Amino acid sequence: MADLKIEGLYKNYGTVEVLKDINLDIKSGEFIVFVGPSGCGKSTLLRCISGLEEITSGTLEIDGRMVNDVAPSKRGIAMVFQSYALYPHMSVYDNMAYSLKLQKLPADKIKEMVNLAAKKLQLHDYLERLPKELSGGQRQRVAIGRSIVREPKVFLFDEPLSNLDAALRVQMRREIGSLSESLPNTTMIYVTHDQVEAMTMADRIVVLRDGIIEQVGTPMELYDSPQSLFVAGFIGSPKMNFFKGKFAKKYGADIVGVRPEHMKIVKTDANWSGEIVYYEVLGSDSFIYVNIGAEEPVIIRQQGKTKYKIGETINFAPKDKLYHLFGKEGRPAKNI
Repeated sequence: MADLKIEGLYKNYGTVEVLKDINLDIKSGEFIVFVGPSGCGKSTLLRCISGLEEITSGTLEIDGRMVNDVAPSKRGIAMVFQSYALYPHMSVYDNMAYSLKLQKLPADKIKEMVNLAAKKLQLHDYLERLPKELSGGQRQRVAIGRSIVREPKVFLFDEPLSNLDAALRVQMRREIGSLSESLPNTTMIYVTHDQVEAMTMADRIVVLRDGIIEQVGTPMELYDSPQSLFVAGFIGSPKMNFFKGKFAKKYGADIVGVRPEHMKIVKTDANWSGEIVYYEVLGSDSFIYVNIGAEEPVIIRQQGKTKYKIGETINFAPKDKLYHLFGKEGRPAKNI
């Protein structure tokens, strides 16, 4: 079991506060994703958990044991980096067996553990190859396999898919998800700036901004009930449209948020109208960009190919009651 508890964690570099009063409980077996823009502190938080960065103040517990001053190798943690960090002169087998050899385990036990990990990750046919003879996805699986053999309590992933192309990222998302299901007592913490990865993989998402936690929840809790303008705009692709000032007046709120997929084009009962300035056709969906006289164009998402053209004026409104109301401070005024 691998419960993890963080209380009042701060991380400073000199006078600069990078992490500010982080409080988080992670249950054994959970798949947690840290997400946020570059510089928000998500990788620093991961490195504090691993022990690669020293905590300035606060406490970190794993299984009820405070590990602030425990060496990384003694925390029961394995970390997978985006750079793979494989030994180029070693075979796949030797890369995966290296940490076990350092523990001076019997050769037959090492072989059993490596073969078991290779089977889970579909690496059996590549055990004698060098890393340079593998694809990016295969190398990432080797890096994960090297961690699996150590039987860690907690897996830490630091943007492991950022070096892969789009198709491989989708494949590896599935494989890491399957791995999580096959290791139900192992806690996994995954860092990414890609909110699609966060939405598709996480049991719960931790959204960070400027060193603080903005919101923690399941993917759909964050999508349906964002607790700040930042979370509302960060979760979802394309991002949520925000209407301010006179464009929000009808709702009696300072800011109205509507997701592109929750917009409908109408002939009557329109809330807003404007001129189409651009559109994108992606096959299954189309994105229509409309100038209503605000700072940014409104994005409307439609299924299939759009029939509307640049220069055309259209009227639109939220579908049903699929909108969010925010006050001046950027917190929900009322969710309907």
